Amino acid sequence: MQTISAEDIIGRIRTENPWWDKEHTIADEHRVMKRRPYFDLFYPLVEMQSPRRAVVLMGPRRVGKTVIIYHTIQALIESGTPPRAICYFSVDHPIYNGLGIERLLEYYGQATGVNTKAENIFLFFDEVQYLRDWEVHLKSAVDGYSNIKFIASGSAAAALRLKSTESGAGRFTDFLLPPLTFYEYLYLLEKTGLVEEPLLGGREAGSGFFSTKDIGDVNGQFIAYLNFGGYPEAILSSTIQSDPARFIKSDIIDKVLLRDLPSLYGIGDIQELNSLFTTLAFNTANEISLEGLSKTSGVAKNTIKRYIEYLEAAFLVKVVHRVDHNVRRFRRANFFKIYLTNPSMRAALFSPLKPDDNAVGFLAETAVFSQWFHSALTTLYYARWQDGEVDIVNLDSKQKAMWAVEVKWSDRYCDHPDELKIIVSFCRANGLKSALVTSITRTEVREVDAVKIRFVPASLYCYTVGYNLIQGASIRFPEVVPVPPDQSVNPAEQTITPTQ
Repeated sequence: MQTISAEDIIGRIRTENPWWDKEHTIADEHRVMKRRPYFDLFYPLVEMQSPRRAVVLMGPRRVGKTVIIYHTIQALIESGTPPRAICYFSVDHPIYNGLGIERLLEYYGQATGVNTKAENIFLFFDEVQYLRDWEVHLKSAVDGYSNIKFIASGSAAAALRLKSTESGAGRFTDFLLPPLTFYEYLYLLEKTGLVEEPLLGGREAGSGFFSTKDIGDVNGQFIAYLNFGGYPEAILSSTIQSDPARFIKSDIIDKVLLRDLPSLYGIGDIQELNSLFTTLAFNTANEISLEGLSKTSGVAKNTIKRYIEYLEAAFLVKVVHRVDHNVRRFRRANFFKIYLTNPSMRAALFSPLKPDDNAVGFLAETAVFSQWFHSALTTLYYARWQDGEVDIVNLDSKQKAMWAVEVKWSDRYCDHPDELKIIVSFCRANGLKSALVTSITRTEVREVDAVKIRFVPASLYCYTVGYNLIQGASIRFPEVVPVPPDQSVNPAEQTITPTQ
């Protein structure tokens, strides 16, 4: 029986690292792609030499992790790093089966002549979860090679995060690359010209939020984002958009449900898990309970709870917990909301929605929440009590309400603000001077019972949140900046203009 030789492995490594040749560049298919704005947050972590840590890039399938690695490699070369001092391994390739980090290092040295114990090197391990006990060996490598910067990536976000936390404390820096924000969606399509930056400190109705001269065009893009906008490949391909089920469902959702989660957690009944996820996706933005899900499905509550934890760890869904009229947490979380981490998964499972479909309101709310899921500094809740509900509530560290948002896919309330008594009541009970309500097209300010209601189109609200979270983090990196203490101001309004 023939065995894989060292020459075969070295040949594969050379194939995966085309920048070692005279052209010193990554492949054209990756070089021509626009960089996600998240690149500006990731790249400084790769360059950072102190403290000495490996970077673990994690995220759901097909959000562009491999592409951001290639863009990082190109940026390193352009900044003066010798091309042969950069090595990329696609660890899920069968030829690397059974090989550890030390052996891969040896083969890399043989392929290039680089002294792996003395020269400054950047090593990239893509889909690192395919390396057995990767977290133990990576931690050991970080300790043993002060001259090497290790960068690992993987789609099994749940396992990566768990093992990174357990074994890599003080040695790993985790970086989560989520699905696209609406800001990134327009950026990659080169359509950010549809919106205009706000006048900081202005007195107009939408002060602090981006505006537009053509809300119809922006909303058209927003509907497309709800249907197709979570994944870079999908937004640039008319073929994928004509059949989102084939790409998003088959390549992303099914592989997580049918392969990743069962292999990680030993799930035996895959059909049961798939049925639960389909139910949750169809009911995104709705309040649900374990009791109700159990009665509907016939599955035990404890099993459903575990499944939801797995789906959340895999970054398919996000659980949002409930507070009451006075923002008090419930001792028992009998009711909660579950949101898809990106609304386009619903369109892939069922069908794309039109602007007047009844479900668009739920997807708009899902989109608003999905922008905020990118923030590590903001924990969101929803408020619900016997007489009403407020969609989004942000609490500070002392469990005090900072701001509130009601997501509406309607312009009706701009003309009938008196129908917003529920959120007004919530604001008055918690000392909030203002609240934000989304609309479809209108940007206005009304006042009800001494509470200022600011109306902003849902599309522009999503764009503003996504822009601020990315641009704010990139400017202030790596410091963590606390949310401003002014309870009357939604942090989404704190627009940060990038420095040139």
